[in-house]
Amino acid sequence: MTDKVKVKVNRRRFLATAGAAIAAPYFIPSRVFSAPGRPGANERVRVALIGAGGRGRSLIKEMDKSQIGHEAEMAAVCDVDEKRLAAGLADCDPGVMPYRDYRYILERKDIDAVIIGTPDHWHAVHVVHAAEAGKHIYCEKPACCTIEEGRAMVKAVNKNKVACQIGSQGRSQPEAYLAHRYLVNGNIGHISKVWCFHYASPADNNPVPDSDPPPELDWDLWLGPLRWRPYNQRYLPGTFRWMMESGGGQIRDRGAHVMSCAMYWMGADGAGPVEVEATNVEFPRKGVWDACINMTVTYTFKNPDWTLIWDQKGAQFNPDAPRGEKRADSEEVISRPGYGAIYHGDKGTFTHWGGDGGTWAERKCREWVPPADHKEVYKSPGHMEDWFEGIKTGAKTIMNIEAATGVANLCILGNLSALLGRKLKWDQAKMEIVGDEEARRLMGRPQRHPYHL
Repeated sequence: MTDKVKVKVNRRRFLATAGAAIAAPYFIPSRVFSAPGRPGANERVRVALIGAGGRGRSLIKEMDKSQIGHEAEMAAVCDVDEKRLAAGLADCDPGVMPYRDYRYILERKDIDAVIIGTPDHWHAVHVVHAAEAGKHIYCEKPACCTIEEGRAMVKAVNKNKVACQIGSQGRSQPEAYLAHRYLVNGNIGHISKVWCFHYASPADNNPVPDSDPPPELDWDLWLGPLRWRPYNQRYLPGTFRWMMESGGGQIRDRGAHVMSCAMYWMGADGAGPVEVEATNVEFPRKGVWDACINMTVTYTFKNPDWTLIWDQKGAQFNPDAPRGEKRADSEEVISRPGYGAIYHGDKGTFTHWGGDGGTWAERKCREWVPPADHKEVYKSPGHMEDWFEGIKTGAKTIMNIEAATGVANLCILGNLSALLGRKLKWDQAKMEIVGDEEARRLMGRPQRHPYHL
């Protein structure tokens, strides 16, 4: 994209273009759209952004950098906040259309794909409806907020044969490839434990009262599938992460990154634990944020037997975590040393830091020279690039919907164990909690009409 111009959205133009939310169609049959995989006009993929906050606008820039031969172009931007919508439009070429309600975007036959940068509680609804409309999908992590949502997402994506990439981009980082190759080739032997370290979720120690939403924000549409509640400035923008129903705390934010790497490198996509237990749990004592401050979650896997541990504690740094490795001046600096994982094998250990937009492997991995007969692993061209390959060829993306909902389920189960205060048993084949009716009821939740699956 070139010749960027600043765009000021006139309120009258915005409302006329976007339309009222209640007037938008709820269900759009996929048969009225062009076949999935078919490119747009002039063989270019026409893309719409849904959710123009900071992460959504970053994805516009990532798409611009990643495309080869200018194979994609932005056609529309959608946000429920007029100021954020204007900021999103300013990052695009002139002519990109603004919308408040995503359902109008799904009606457009000339749009081939959507990038979803909305808060977590909207992900499942947006993905399912976009898949039903025949749109290819790039959606930020975590994939879903409930197990029920994840099932619906897998069904919709596969039924409609669209390319879906979830934004746990740690799998696509250059050093993630080195780490994967290093582990697969047995450099630390049989791995029995992966310990993921992170610092605590924040607490709202200075709560504020509910108030009217700002005039530029459509509060009803921001809530979408969530139960109705009055506006409070502690709910957003990024602070939705510290609410169980709209975010889920650090385990769902960063856990969706670092545990994604673990599942991929361990060859465990499609597998699941048999038991999940949260211990050392500390919840907030005041304010509206209710996600766990500190907790340790242990996931027990069988056949092969190994343990995955999520260890979240410490105000700004997990006191048991290794500090970031000192690197040469010519190497990329570890900018997120506060989280990562240690892999424990019977021949040694391996440490990496980060797991999202930066994944940093320790020196012995980076300097390992593979022998001629080594096992090779997939080297992603980049997370967005991998998605475009999926659109063009129909190949599974590196963080496809099955893998992504599997990782999301780990985060969901960890939080449910913390809330209930007991160990949970999981049946991966049936994708459900077993032997605990109270916990089973929490695999799903009601969604408000008309913003539901």
